Amino acid sequence: MAAPSHVLPFLSPAGGCAASSARAHSGYRAGLLRCSAAAGQAGFFTRLGRLIKEKAKSDVEKLFSGFSKTRENLSVVDELLTYWNLADTDRVLDDLEEALLVSDFGPKISFRIVDTLREEIRDGKLKSGAEIKAALKRCILELLTSKGGNSELNLGFRKPAVIMIVGVNGGGKTTSLGKLAYRFKNEGVKVLMAAGDTFRAAARDQLEVWAERTGSEIVIDNDKKAQPPAVKRGKREGFDVVLCDTSGRLHTNYGLMEELVSCKKVLAKALPGAPNEILLVLDGTTGLNMLQQAREFNDVVGVTGFILTKLDGTARGGCVVSVVDELGIPVKFIGVGEGMEDLQPFDAEAFVEAIFP
Repeated sequence: MAAPSHVLPFLSPAGGCAASSARAHSGYRAGLLRCSAAAGQAGFFTRLGRLIKEKAKSDVEKLFSGFSKTRENLSVVDELLTYWNLADTDRVLDDLEEALLVSDFGPKISFRIVDTLREEIRDGKLKSGAEIKAALKRCILELLTSKGGNSELNLGFRKPAVIMIVGVNGGGKTTSLGKLAYRFKNEGVKVLMAAGDTFRAAARDQLEVWAERTGSEIVIDNDKKAQPPAVKRGKREGFDVVLCDTSGRLHTNYGLMEELVSCKKVLAKALPGAPNEILLVLDGTTGLNMLQQAREFNDVVGVTGFILTKLDGTARGGCVVSVVDELGIPVKFIGVGEGMEDLQPFDAEAFVEAIFP
């Protein structure tokens, strides 16, 4: 009786299973190459995010000068605490609360901070004006870091990373996109701009000017939907980052707000996982009024980070803390001047030191 025939892989004839093994090996090598490429791209974006964040620490002087008006508003804190004594606690804390409110920290945050300080004073943990100021700074820093999370850009693990910029009219949206492109280009990043659903010809013209100033490529489509072609070109031509502009719109115009959802969907269709970031540009001069805008945009499109602009022209810098506390979304960049280099990566510790030196 003949033994049953069992085909064993390691004894297979060369013409059959050997060829299959070669194909498997080839597939394995291709898989390794894909994994290696993906890991390389992920490493590129991780290093880029960290590098941009580290630059923020070296640009503390710009941040310090950018918050001069807010710092002037809060200078009363030093006056209050210099000659503080235990008998004056209630009066000093009331005045401190008022200073925080005037700088647009908002009632909820101001009351919470002052209540924390009052409790620590009563428990004997704070015994001097210097200790109270240190505790005040600690409270604000803890709020920013615990509620805001990671302020680094999340650019994913493959090229191109896609960043979608949204906001109301006049908030500095296209200018912020241009300055962001400038910062990327300075780090050797290959940038492609897309004039998305920009309804105004002037907005597209403005983006073209920024593309020229920063040495970036740009895609403009006559049907106002340049984002999918830009993403496909970005992938085809090896761009690192695609920056997608959108038309400014009021958060109360629900028809236009819903169109942002369409923009997000077409980006995801053009490149699965896109957009990596949806950054909402908020005008810092509006102070606490920006909160409703932020809520509406976040509800509709899912904001991943804020860019707060024009903070050098306002004494309402406390709004930075307010918007993080209310929505738990990190501030990624802040505008502290009109120069191309004046869009600064947000660093919570540097911010606290800038307003409470």
